[in-house]
Amino acid sequence: MEILWVLMALVMLGFVLLQISRRRRGAVGLVEPGHPDAADPANYGFAREEELDIRMPGPDEDLLDVLDLVQRTQDYRGAQQLLAGTEAKGERRWQRVQAFAGAASLELRQRPGGVGETPGGQWLRVWRAEAPKDAGGAAVHAEFLVQQAWRTATPGSDDFRIIMEEAKAACGEAALLAPGDPVPYIVELSVARGLGYPREEFEQLWLKILDRAPHHMGAHLAALQYWCEKWHGSRELAYSFAEAAAARAPRGSLLAAMPLFAVFEHLPEVNLVSGFYQSEVVTKAVHGALHAVHSADRDDPMQAHVRHLLVFFLVRGERWAEAMNQLMVIDGHVGALPWTLSSDPAAEFAVYRALAVAGYEANGGSPATLPH
Repeated sequence: MEILWVLMALVMLGFVLLQISRRRRGAVGLVEPGHPDAADPANYGFAREEELDIRMPGPDEDLLDVLDLVQRTQDYRGAQQLLAGTEAKGERRWQRVQAFAGAASLELRQRPGGVGETPGGQWLRVWRAEAPKDAGGAAVHAEFLVQQAWRTATPGSDDFRIIMEEAKAACGEAALLAPGDPVPYIVELSVARGLGYPREEFEQLWLKILDRAPHHMGAHLAALQYWCEKWHGSRELAYSFAEAAAARAPRGSLLAAMPLFAVFEHLPEVNLVSGFYQSEVVTKAVHGALHAVHSADRDDPMQAHVRHLLVFFLVRGERWAEAMNQLMVIDGHVGALPWTLSSDPAAEFAVYRALAVAGYEANGGSPATLPH
């Protein structure tokens, strides 16, 4: 019993010393809203948690306007026109295809249909029936099936495989309707992961994408999943893929941020090393991502994806001012990694934002000292 009391005393002493050490280093923790020591994100013009848009990583007003119109009227033609006017090989087309497919999938989940009830997402069915040769509709349908498989079935189950096989056929149909469009092949990357394509088959698919859009960031992020340890590769293969993409990235390309995504995909579930987020491998990946966002076009729709992940790593690494710089650009939208892995993306983002504000102020920062 005496040994037990000694051990408990040592644990308590260690906890107290840890708190003293953290205070001396300017480390921070969260307190309840309204607490005298609570930092207020509103002082920086940040959106309230309930106002955060969980649908998208960054702004796309044209998409939001059309999506609202389509869901309100159940008329697909606005979506058809928007995709027809979006550059086929650009990042934005891929994001818009995902958004329309996701909207239809969520509608169906909320209104599965029944006796005398029209199921949600009916506008997509009508789109495919009335315009079977429309490449945009075919791509959205293929992505819809992929999202349905991941949302409604267990990977490896018969139901999952059936939906994924249907999605694979839909990808092939969409590719035939638009031979130069990389999007149907990018959609198929998720099918390849779900069905476990052999590496040779996966690499053939990847070559088709490289032929059409060799520097497509969205495609690289989708392909990275296949090479991850949790799917069909390993940590080494994923790092190798990401580093190769960064090495061949043209000037101004966000592909230089790929190693950061590879690091994120292989984070230890329980990290007992306090300095992990300040380690050489993380620091190098963070610096590559910072360089990428600083040199890339501000209008690049993939900028937001990189900045959101940077906030995660910068906060974990206690690089408060740099985290605040990213938040000033992306605040308002949270539809990106790592927040989308949470059941409440807005709340998860808000926690990290509050930590960034508290850390910034604990080290002498204020709204007046933050660059605008």
